[in-house]
Amino acid sequence: MELRFTAGLSDEDQRKLAVISRLQEFPKGAIVFAEGTDHKDIYVISSGRVEICMSIQARGCLPVLTLEAGDLVGWSSVLKQGEMTATVVAMEDTQAVAIDAAELRELCELDHDIGYQIMKRIASALSQRLVACRLQVLDMYGDVNSYNSSQKGASE
Repeated sequence: MELRFTAGLSDEDQRKLAVISRLQEFPKGAIVFAEGTDHKDIYVISSGRVEICMSIQARGCLPVLTLEAGDLVGWSSVLKQGEMTATVVAMEDTQAVAIDAAELRELCELDHDIGYQIMKRIASALSQRLVACRLQVLDMYGDVNSYNSSQKGASE
């Protein structure tokens, strides 16, 4: 199975990842992992869609981002961030490649070449999330020009 996350890796490196990976299925509505819990896997979605939600006091779990085939989720497990920072729910039947985060960290330490490739891919996923979050924040505030015009009229 060719995934965007493993594209460009050598056959040998892909075999190394396969040894520490397994396929996992999540039916629609299943919680992949919950905010505030420790989790031992990182996932590469092979089919389906998941939604990342974050808990906001008095508002519940609010959707932040939707991820699809080829996307990476659960990166904080690899970086030993501790508790998960969001809840991930399967929006439809979803299949993912689950990679044991501790074994992935060990592989990256033992083989710095594959470690560099993996960390580049994780950094790329984080960069894409940051851009998506920035766009979402801009969308929440709407059109700045109409806001400035309404404020100007209110102060006159």
